[in-house]
Amino acid sequence: MGWRFDNPLYTMTTDEQNDNAKQLWEGESLGGIKENNNRLPPPVVGLLVLTIITAFLITFPLWGQRPTAAIYEEYVALMDDPAVEAISDDAKKVEYIVDKVKASGSKWAPLQERHPVDWDDLLLLKPQIEELKRKGAPLNEYNILGNKIILANFEGNKRPDGSTIRVQPWWDLGYTIDIFFIIVFCISVMIAVKRLPNYSYVPDHTNH
Repeated sequence: MGWRFDNPLYTMTTDEQNDNAKQLWEGESLGGIKENNNRLPPPVVGLLVLTIITAFLITFPLWGQRPTAAIYEEYVALMDDPAVEAISDDAKKVEYIVDKVKASGSKWAPLQERHPVDWDDLLLLKPQIEELKRKGAPLNEYNILGNKIILANFEGNKRPDGSTIRVQPWWDLGYTIDIFFIIVFCISVMIAVKRLPNYSYVPDHTNH
């Protein structure tokens, strides 16, 4: 099987092999079905490219971050504030806390906005966050799963003491694997197509 790389977008097969393929194409009956050699419409190719790009953009590791205990630490610290306790309505309590934390310029503001909580949530999270703080645990390494706070399962870098930093990386191995297989798939399809006669050849099926 010969290969040509001088014009891979036209053909990757020698002229002799292309001629043999055309003869085979014309000579087979295909059960009475006439198989043509049409080019894949450019809009379909564009749609495939758009689908792949969109899929990778919306599954980018940072987009799917779960809320961590750290983003609610400031909320919990204000729950026992006399100004909060003086408010009778639970929704207004949360609104007061959120506004005060936002006004203070919290570094977690984007994540707090992305993961809102209500008063009942805070009541469940409060004792768990306080317990983690008493232990000196890094709150940003603990994810909130339902009404529980659990240690994140990310395998990040190592600290000097050898412990693992369990913070979601901006890029993960699964994303790398996805990109690798998409590239392999696209290249494999292109090679398979370009090993056939170019779409400019249209079989007339005269030998059927």
